[in-house]
Amino acid sequence: MAGKPKLYYLNGRGRMESIRWLLAAAGVEFEELFLETREQYEKLLQDGYLLFQQLPLVEIDGMKMVQTRAILSYIAAKYNLYGKDLKERAMIDMYVEGTTDLMLLILPWPFLSSEAMEKQRTVIIQKATNRYFPVYEKILKDHRQDFLVGNQFSWADVHLLEAILMVEEKKSSVLSEFPQLQAFKARISKIPTVKKFLEPGSQRKPVPDDKYAETVKRVLQMSF
Repeated sequence: MAGKPKLYYLNGRGRMESIRWLLAAAGVEFEELFLETREQYEKLLQDGYLLFQQLPLVEIDGMKMVQTRAILSYIAAKYNLYGKDLKERAMIDMYVEGTTDLMLLILPWPFLSSEAMEKQRTVIIQKATNRYFPVYEKILKDHRQDFLVGNQFSWADVHLLEAILMVEEKKSSVLSEFPQLQAFKARISKIPTVKKFLEPGSQRKPVPDDKYAETVKRVLQMSF
């Protein structure tokens, strides 16, 4: 029997957080190895585990997988979160790409100066409320189902909830004009596996802080 998936990343959100979300939503227990030193990262490089010299890295089903999208697609397909047919899979992909674009506006947040943070907050809220949230609001209104695609819980639902919560951390009232999304958030948050992940003590990571930013810079030797 295969062991638990093992996640290699830093002790923070970054590009691994959506992977944590999807595994948790699927009800899959996983282990984490947190990189804290440059030497740990270089060891992964030397062992040939990081094909493109970057994280995240996930060990699952005897594979050492890299590239966030590939990892997420595999998890979604393996745990029946990828629709019932090719058309539904295409819709899920399309919706996930939209929420990914929104999340990428937030990803650099911990590396910004205080002034740049305020400017970026404005951009995030503007894009969320004018470009992204209206799309999902209409999808839910027109679809008249509990979920974004078909009538089955999918990767698209998990990703949208994660994006909503990330934007709410920048402005708590951001859903005030989106009743469908408010109801969607409440509904998906009550799914047992998701509810468990949202509770204190889970493997969900907090909003990245200065300590996380410094660890990223030290381990990956990145400058911002």
